Parts: sequence; structure tokens; C-alpha cells
Amino acid sequence: MSLSNPEKENTSHEVLAEIIGHVGCITLNRPAALNALSLGMIRSITQTLKAWRDNDAIHAVAMRGVSKAGPFGAFCAGGDIRFFHQAALSGDAALEDFFTEEYALNHLIHHYGKPTIAFMDGIVMGGGMGLAQGMSMRIVTEQTKMAMPETQIGLFPDVGGGYFLSRCPGFIGEWLGLGGEMVAPNDAVAFGLADVVVDSQNLPLLWQALSALKQTDDVSIHVSIQKLMLSNAVASKDHLTRARSLIDPIFSKNSVSDIIAALQADTSAWAQETLTRLRHKSPLMLHVTLEQIRRARSMTLADDLRMERDLVHHCFNPKHLNKLPEQSETVEGIRAQAIHKDRTPHWSPAAIEEVTDAMVKPFFVSPWAAGAHPLRAL
Repeated sequence: MSLSNPEKENTSHEVLAEIIGHVGCITLNRPAALNALSLGMIRSITQTLKAWRDNDAIHAVAMRGVSKAGPFGAFCAGGDIRFFHQAALSGDAALEDFFTEEYALNHLIHHYGKPTIAFMDGIVMGGGMGLAQGMSMRIVTEQTKMAMPETQIGLFPDVGGGYFLSRCPGFIGEWLGLGGEMVAPNDAVAFGLADVVVDSQNLPLLWQALSALKQTDDVSIHVSIQKLMLSNAVASKDHLTRARSLIDPIFSKNSVSDIIAALQADTSAWAQETLTRLRHKSPLMLHVTLEQIRRARSMTLADDLRMERDLVHHCFNPKHLNKLPEQSETVEGIRAQAIHKDRTPHWSPAAIEEVTDAMVKPFFVSPWAAGAHPLRAL
């Protein structure tokens, strides 16, 4: 089937789906919000992917986002944090459904069974990383802005972040997860978070070229996709050795306090900039995030997602801290970043050195029995 006459699928207007030849193509279509995921979008993507998984006529799946200027230019900025804030304050049960269904979607993509392609142009953060990291071909461009910035809003790098960050080389995952660092396209490849860098101007042609893929078995079509993308690749310089020489000696430390002490002792500009950046994050969630990544390094994806589901429940229901939902680090972080936009969150505790194990460890105790866990079926 040609590009000029694609077969349309019935989905939300925020998620557009079409079948081009033998490739299912999904477009995230919420440009005013940088394609931030709503619960409706998660459900539409899940429904579409499941239908295509069982359709023998579809041999691969591609996903992109749109910007205000048109196709591409943005992939996905994450989850809809304004919804998180409103739902937490109102006690909306849909907040729990959001994370259960989002994490189940992340698992579905990782184990999809057919070649999948993520066109990671523009903003790729949080939930956008959760969509893309499970795909078999992850394309970035010179416009890609990739990060897991959750500690900035009093959260942790979820959507499988514990799993894919912990599998970056050395201790790069700890550095990215704690500091929410922006990853350059070439570094994304070196860190194992992308597969190829292409010129953003070539994305429309690559998207169109998917219609010409004729192979009918997964191995052959995956090879064809690799050849197509690599033939358009931009030569990249591997910065991995230099990055690890800076990062590993510090972010391999046993605790956040030890990391801070090592940065304080290092007078380099990089160390001092990193120290300043960490000091602006939620002290509590820095500790939770380090523990999350360290635990996830030896976990399966399913176990990591179940752990993250426990963590996010406690983030919005911090009973072990004797706090109400509206007093949580996450609600406060979102308020400061996206609601009032004063960029001055009132973290509690206010300092990294004030966080205790008694505050952190209960985050890792599941509020559900194993047989009742919302992600027990993964």
C-alpha cells in the first residue's frame, strides 16, 4: 500500500495510526504538549500495538512524534505531569491506572516480537524514553534532546529507567538518573541509548521508505531496516572513554552522600557544575534513585517495572513519611516546575545530608501482596 493512500486505523486523535505497506506507523499527535502522554494515549498505543502484533500482514512498527511545525521535531516529553498534579490533589484513581498501564506498555514494547523503530527526533524525555528504549532500532538526530529529568520534579527515572540506565556502560546510568543530564546524540549511541544518528532532514524520506520493505520474516525485515538506517547514518565520534573517566570514579560511590563528597573534593569545572545540578534536585529522590538503579542492575525488566510501580505509588502516597499526597516531593516538584513555575521547590528534607535510610527503604516495600500486584502478569 502506498504512502499516498495509507490504511487508517481508529485511534484517539492524539495517537494516529496507519499501515504503510507492511509497516504499522504510529504518530504521537499532541504537539502543544510536546506529545506528553495522557492515559488515553497510552491506551490507544497499547490497543494498536496488540492488534498489529497479531496481524501477520504487519511485519514491523515505527513510531514518531509531531511538532507544531509538522511531522518530526518532537518525539515525547514524558507523562502529563499537570495531570499527575491535579489527580494527586483530587484523589483521582486514574493516576494509579496511568502508571500501571504505562509500565505494562513499556514491557509490551520491549517484548514485542516484531522489529520496532523509534524516530527519536527533538524532545525525548521520561515517558518518551520508556516508549523508545524497548524498540529494536532507535534513531536520533542532531535535534534530539534526551534525558531522564525526574529528580527535578521529585520523582525517579521510571518507565523502566532502572533497567535501561543500569545497563549503560560503567556508572553512566547513575549520572544520568541522578542529575537528569541531557544526552547528546553521539553520546546516546555510545551509552547504548540509541542505535544510529541520522540527519533530521532525512527523516521524512526514511519514514516514506518503510513502505518499500518487502521481506516477510522478522530477521530479513530487521536487516533491511538496519541497512536503510545505517545507510543514512551521520558519522559520530565516540565520547565514551572520556565520559567514563570523569563519571565512573565519582558515581560508583556507595551512597549519594559519598558522591557529593567526591564532587566537592574535585575542583574541576565539570565536578562543580555537576554538584550544583544535584543540589537543585530532590534530596530524598536522589537517594531513592540511586537505590533503584543499583537494585535494577540485577533485575529482569518485569521485576524492575514492578519495583518502579511500588516506588511511584509511594511517591504519591508517602504515608511512611507521615505525609499526605499533597505534601509529597512529587506534587511539590511538579508545582514548582509546571504549575506555579517559580522553580523553587521546597524539598523535605531540604538537604542531601538530612536523608536517612528510614526515609528511603520503605519506598522499596511493595504495598501489594505478590498475587495482587497490578503488574503481576508481566
